[in-house]
Amino acid sequence: MSDPHETIRWGHGALELEVDLGEHGPPRLTRLGAPGEKSAAPRPGAPLPLVEVTTADLGRYWSGRHLVNSALGGRLRHRSHRATRDGDWHVLTVELHEPASGLTAEVVYRSLDGLPVLRSEVRLRNEGPRTLHLESVGSLVAGCLTGGDPVDLDDADLLWAENEWFAECRWHRQPLRVSSPERSGRVHTTSGRSTRVVAGQGVWSSCGHLPMGGLTDRESGRTWLWQIEHNGGGWRWECGVRDDTAYAALYGPNDADHGWRHPLEPGAEFRTVPVALALATDGGPDGAFAALTAYRRATRRPHPDHHRLPVIFNDYMNCLMGDPTTAKLLPLVDAAAEAGAEYFVIDAGWYDDGDSWWSSVGAWEPSASRFPGPRGIHEVLDRIRERGMVPGLWLEPEAVGVDSPVARSLPEEAFFRRDGRRVEEGGGRYHLDLRHPAARAHVDAVVDRLVGEWGVGYLKLDHNTDPGSGTSSHPGEAPAAGLLGHNRAQLAWLNGILDRHPELVIENCASGGMRMDHALLSRLQLQSTSDQQDLLRYAPIAAAAPTAVTPEQGAVWAYPLPEDSPDEVVITMANALLGRIHLSGRITELTEEARDLVHEAVAVHKAIRTDLPQALPAWPLGLPDWEDPWIALALHAPDTTYVTAWRRSGEESVRDLDLHRLAGAEVRVEVLYPSSSQARATWHPDAAELTLTLPAAPSAVLLRLTRMPSERS
Repeated sequence: MSDPHETIRWGHGALELEVDLGEHGPPRLTRLGAPGEKSAAPRPGAPLPLVEVTTADLGRYWSGRHLVNSALGGRLRHRSHRATRDGDWHVLTVELHEPASGLTAEVVYRSLDGLPVLRSEVRLRNEGPRTLHLESVGSLVAGCLTGGDPVDLDDADLLWAENEWFAECRWHRQPLRVSSPERSGRVHTTSGRSTRVVAGQGVWSSCGHLPMGGLTDRESGRTWLWQIEHNGGGWRWECGVRDDTAYAALYGPNDADHGWRHPLEPGAEFRTVPVALALATDGGPDGAFAALTAYRRATRRPHPDHHRLPVIFNDYMNCLMGDPTTAKLLPLVDAAAEAGAEYFVIDAGWYDDGDSWWSSVGAWEPSASRFPGPRGIHEVLDRIRERGMVPGLWLEPEAVGVDSPVARSLPEEAFFRRDGRRVEEGGGRYHLDLRHPAARAHVDAVVDRLVGEWGVGYLKLDHNTDPGSGTSSHPGEAPAAGLLGHNRAQLAWLNGILDRHPELVIENCASGGMRMDHALLSRLQLQSTSDQQDLLRYAPIAAAAPTAVTPEQGAVWAYPLPEDSPDEVVITMANALLGRIHLSGRITELTEEARDLVHEAVAVHKAIRTDLPQALPAWPLGLPDWEDPWIALALHAPDTTYVTAWRRSGEESVRDLDLHRLAGAEVRVEVLYPSSSQARATWHPDAAELTLTLPAAPSAVLLRLTRMPSERS
């Protein structure tokens, strides 16, 4: 047992925090920042408690849109704490207890040595005699993001990202005071009823918004970025002002947004979804995204694909569009191999005999009419292997069509249900509940057959319907609680697949980027960034994708069409060069000039791809707006910086790109793609600016900036 009057000081060379254990109140996180920074002096009773919990009978002290200021959170008291090491991880566990209810809360903070990122989750345990009906539990409550000076609040901007089908990763910035206005006059008030809330809904974790947010100081550049590491839409963050400081509180599912309730019975435990908070002390959002990128790499499941970065051809986008046949595929296989593809993926429709590929999914057997030869689909799979590529297939494993025999063979309990009835969504789809053994056995058998028997080395796992609030597997279970159980079962299922098939490459897809979250990306190798079919609209998505996914996991379509001009072919290929190339389009019909541009782009990507898994993203023109005429993405590797710049429209042919990480350095600037580019670039080391001229609009270019030998560290 520790002295309850002490302050816990914990951290490492990149991040430190202080927890005031309090003499009469709950423990509070009073400082979180870089080592050596001065601690902000909190007002008496501020900031927020270390843990925020609401139950059916204990809500909040101060009602409003927020979930903080909970009565139960304010009653929790310090019981013990311990600091340990787990390899490179620093771990702090703080145990709290509330005697009247018997609730015990363990706050577990983890941070990698040398990285300014805090990972947090909370474990609740009921040590009392009666059931506690949980309605919300914060995974992280940070009530100390700004100092006590109100001027700091006036300089703070909120960051959030809208995420829509065909329009993913659209970041926005707005003064914090818009959602948390200063209300005081002669009488000072410290707690309003408003706060900015962003929440996900349903099965898709990133439909509507990325499960991310941030707060940045526009004067100093100090930036916080957070992500909720949950593979379902049951998440929420809120950011506002309490006691003259900005706070952020991060949640999984809760009652206010999702109808989530969880009966915590005596002796039972509950664990929140993990979250992460990254800090950059200066430099603005770029620095925080760099820290978050490094954290994502350190916390994902190791896999060879993260370093090999093979080029993938997929037959869907602007190509076969769900209508594959042997006759159509064989010429594409040859053309893809000639272009330099290393994987070839047969997308949707390979299982459909013509009745309805939408409502018949579930058995995942190949269509005889689409692949009529004696070897059926294996004729195509064999040709893929003969041309030196690894075959892949599209799969939507959680969906079972209402016309599929699987819909009749599996028990009722294997599907999402509410009020005792199966949930049908999307005009003919049921949804499997992966908590049920029969559901897991079915999808395991499918994967093991395709991978183990057919020799498929790549699976594109898609999901195109959202069955709503969740599922109730037994009377009284809140659908959102059932959904959380399914989400966790899905992660365990994916771990099992990769344990059995460690070389298998799995792409995460859900109507493009509707499941873009770190819970899935910490297991899976690639992320489909969009279904956007317009090459100019794809540019801002491709440029912003590294905010949500590491560059080496971000799959970007490159889909040249016969009618495209040479500049348009360059743009669609350039979209993917600093991510993962998903080659597609009608490449068998291209002119010789267009085909040469495609082959050149693939060769350039292969020449630079060894740098991408260690490169950190930055945005020399700021995070892209959906309508920006100019867009730029930079990836900083140790001695080399790559920049893709797009000029989509407008009269302005010259822009200055901010590359402040190269300030003062002498660099050599090269045009990597296309070799025929008319782009001109001049480097200004003192200003850390690259003046770039792109004469044509629309056009794009990939540049490489290499530090001169004397500048290399």
